[in-house]
Amino acid sequence: MFYYLEGTVTVIAQNLAVIDIGGVGYACMTTLNTLSHLEVGKKAKLYTYCNVKEDAFDIYGFYGISEKRAFEQLLSVSGVGPKAAISILSSASPEALALAIIGDDESALTIAPGVGKKLAQRIILELKDKVSKEMPALKASGFVPQSDTSGGGLGTKQRDAAAALTVLGYSQGEISAAMRGLDIDALSVEEIIREVLKLSVK
Repeated sequence: MFYYLEGTVTVIAQNLAVIDIGGVGYACMTTLNTLSHLEVGKKAKLYTYCNVKEDAFDIYGFYGISEKRAFEQLLSVSGVGPKAAISILSSASPEALALAIIGDDESALTIAPGVGKKLAQRIILELKDKVSKEMPALKASGFVPQSDTSGGGLGTKQRDAAAALTVLGYSQGEISAAMRGLDIDALSVEEIIREVLKLSVK
């Protein structure tokens, strides 16, 4: 299936961008965040997710790979379809979504149209559980110092950032490689996540 589409933006509408490639217009449903990076007549690359059904072939396109990964993570939650996932990612960046999940912040999710309290709780429950299951792997990889239980030191920032990135679908190897060159002590958790996302976009 398509990994990305690269061509000229010919149409921008509500949650929709059309990318012309060789005279064929590909309709990509997308987020407000992605649309904010696009301009009609300009070249663009969108990372894609294809939703194939018996009666439809829908393409979802994202400006950054991190947003695509967040979209796929949301779809893994029972009861979350493409429409709800697009709505959530139109209201929150991938890093803000990850931090909301880690921080049990339901209100950050219910801001999105069509997302109620029960669905927000389910998203947090199902995705946070995935992160907690992988926490031993984070410790084993050296991300979280075994002795750090204070809740406020350097290890805590690494742990929280790594956990949030895990929600976005990053492997421990990818996270470790990206964090090596960062001055963790000088950055907040959100800044660490943002820097890793920048380094990971190809």
